[in-house]
Amino acid sequence: MEKVRRALNDSPAMRWAVLVLVGFVLSVNYYFYDAFSTLKDLLLKEFNFTNTDYGLFVSFYSIPNTFLLMAVIGGAILDRFGIRRTGFMFVFFMAFGALLTAYGASDYYSAGGPGYGLMASFLPNYSPELKMMLLGRFFFGLGAETSIVVVSKILVKWFKGKNLALAFGLKVGFGRLGTFAALQVSPVVAGGGPNLTTAVWLAAILVLSGLLAFMVYMLLDAKLDKQVALTTPKAAPEKFSFKDLGVILSNRPFIYIVLLCVTFYSAVFPFVSYAPDFFADKFGFTDVQSGRVTSLLPIGTAFFTPLFGFIIDRYGKSATAMILGSLIVLGVHLTFAYTMVSPYIPVIFLGIAFSLVPAAMWPSMVKLVKDSRIGTAYGIMYSVQNLGLWGIPLLAGIILDKTNPGNPLVADYTMTILMFAGLGLVGLLFSLLLKFEDKKKAFGIELPLNKK
Repeated sequence: MEKVRRALNDSPAMRWAVLVLVGFVLSVNYYFYDAFSTLKDLLLKEFNFTNTDYGLFVSFYSIPNTFLLMAVIGGAILDRFGIRRTGFMFVFFMAFGALLTAYGASDYYSAGGPGYGLMASFLPNYSPELKMMLLGRFFFGLGAETSIVVVSKILVKWFKGKNLALAFGLKVGFGRLGTFAALQVSPVVAGGGPNLTTAVWLAAILVLSGLLAFMVYMLLDAKLDKQVALTTPKAAPEKFSFKDLGVILSNRPFIYIVLLCVTFYSAVFPFVSYAPDFFADKFGFTDVQSGRVTSLLPIGTAFFTPLFGFIIDRYGKSATAMILGSLIVLGVHLTFAYTMVSPYIPVIFLGIAFSLVPAAMWPSMVKLVKDSRIGTAYGIMYSVQNLGLWGIPLLAGIILDKTNPGNPLVADYTMTILMFAGLGLVGLLFSLLLKFEDKKKAFGIELPLNKK
């Protein structure tokens, strides 16, 4: 009888199975996002993109979450309507956007397929291929960021009080594995250009398989809710109120974490989008070599983030970890800008930083926000983060074009890399302010995660 009364999330095997399912959704999400970084030169050649066009393509992902606040709205929808309905809707948008992007890059579309004439009828300075791919990128971003919020709430639901930081670390690891796979596989499949569309379609089909994986998770989630309902009185869901936003936004440590989030991720994710081209231009690497050295970053974080999460669960020091990670990011970008040190070692250190900060930052939210508003809080974080993920890739492309007039084959990335270093410096400032505030007000951010 005891086994019958046991909820699914009391079973370690079921918890880790859930983590694998939702981790796969994250992996294919990141695979699609990063698959284009090693294809940058091919996109420029095949579709006559400029660096600014490429930056626009990367940044378009963040428009729905930056200007339409969809991650905040999605978080509020998540808190109100639950994981299953919200998750399915946004993972569907993610898959639809990926397929639309692949269609825009396809030979069938370029030959005058459905929608080509419409896209050619306006904004003549942008190619029909770019416009269709931008539309797909928009829908992909619309779904992808809220789906990450959904996964975060899933982990809180299944792992709170049961190695939550380790679970968040593994969640980050799954995402980085997707990036690693994209950097390794995408240039190989593209084959230097002839199979460019095949590489893009592969990425889109993987995202579609992520939708199927989430549907399997929905069955487990429904069963868990039924089990909990048998032992816990059902409470009416709390209605969303703008007062909740006010309470969350009046929390100073939360603000510092959000600002650290946007500066830190803006110093890393957009850099990864340009890194293969940067390594090719500065160090003379081939596309495949550039993809391999860049892939050291996500594979390193896939290993180190769960390790740091395990340590933070037991020993705490989350704010200290954020300071150290931000300091490393600053040092790595200065090394890239001013030295000819082999990129392998700096990339490994960037991977360590990219493990320390997320392992500490995301689970710290449970110290600052009540469970019923955790989706809204994560939604705010992702929306602000997307402000950087929208603006910084575009700014990087503009700086690259301005400092390299005429689109030379080999570009000087110094000023672009210094911009990333500046973001690392600002992130370091916010991490120091966070530790100071926690020391002054005792929010418990430095304590082990199993202590509220």
